[in-house]
Amino acid sequence: MTTTIYLIRHGESEANRRNTFLGHYDLGLTDTGREQAEITANFLSAHVTPDVIYSSDLSRAYQTATPTAHRFGLSIQKDAALREIMAGAWENVPFDMISEQYRESYDIWKTDIGNAHPDGGESVLDLQRRIVTAVTRIAKENEGRVILLFTHATPIRVLAAHCKHLSADEIKTIPWVTNASVTKVCFDGTELTLEEYGRDDFMGDRTTRLSANV
Repeated sequence: MTTTIYLIRHGESEANRRNTFLGHYDLGLTDTGREQAEITANFLSAHVTPDVIYSSDLSRAYQTATPTAHRFGLSIQKDAALREIMAGAWENVPFDMISEQYRESYDIWKTDIGNAHPDGGESVLDLQRRIVTAVTRIAKENEGRVILLFTHATPIRVLAAHCKHLSADEIKTIPWVTNASVTKVCFDGTELTLEEYGRDDFMGDRTTRLSANV
């Protein structure tokens, strides 16, 4: 029995606007991010009939999930395992400052993300294991259902790499998804399969993305 999972990246956050690395640091959405959340809710309500909604417990993801939950009359189950990477010394620091103070490790992040490890934080491969474990657990708990998961950019990127059976060296070939975009994954009881990655055509001129120095 196939379980269908839609992963939605949060809308534009205050940190996205400021071009800072948030990690587990908790800031909410901008006005644009809240508008994006409404647009994504409209898209999902026209194309998907979810059974359950999960979200990272960080505000930017939960706030993105809220309009969709209201559309469907569903509660949001918070799950800390869906959080962004824990970035240690990089958290809530501007990307330009990270590139100056942690030049070597941040260069790996930008050019070979699968082998990156934020200073004092969680490695990208540790994040991948966390996210794959969490998504698999949620899928098994909701066999045959349609699940919405509101999460973050790096978790979606590394989960897609896992679905495509990419090595750590190959994760860099997966692009970042845009804010409030939708990624579709299926679970057959054993394996996660990527069906669609980072769909955002419905966002129009409200599309926002990570800056080039991320």
